[in-house]
Amino acid sequence: MTSSCTVYTAIPSDEIHVAQQCLTSCSVLWDWCASRRLQLNASKTELIWFSTRTSLRRLSSTDRTLMNDSMDVKPSDVVRDLGVLLDSKLTLKRHVNRIASTCFYHLCRLRLLKRQVGVEVMKQLIFSIIFSRLDYCHMLLIGLPFSTIAPLQRVQITAARLLLGLS
Repeated sequence: MTSSCTVYTAIPSDEIHVAQQCLTSCSVLWDWCASRRLQLNASKTELIWFSTRTSLRRLSSTDRTLMNDSMDVKPSDVVRDLGVLLDSKLTLKRHVNRIASTCFYHLCRLRLLKRQVGVEVMKQLIFSIIFSRLDYCHMLLIGLPFSTIAPLQRVQITAARLLLGLS
């Protein structure tokens, strides 16, 4: 059985050393793991700093890394949380591109089925396979620029064309 734990902290960028000290010496986290006979695995532990591009540029690589007696955790550019890909600038571009890529893959597979199934079955397949992916965590996309969410609109248009038999 796998177990995961997510720790968040919000700090001003000039107090980054305080956050590092807090996270590396977080006795509550270490005690929780020890009480369940767990040990943090450095290769599976992810760290991400969310901030603006300029604030992230000001941080040195040692400022971004968490060091403890037993492990060094280097920062990631993207982490997955509940199936959502979060990047350090919170643009969600990788998340949108992953959804679009997955949906286009399934639309190509559904196109092969079009001749074998009726319109109603195709409609149910498109809604269950494609639109369920588009709907998952869609509230995160509110306020993003159109250039970021345009691939999802292309998915919707392609799905409608497949369903209606348009070129």
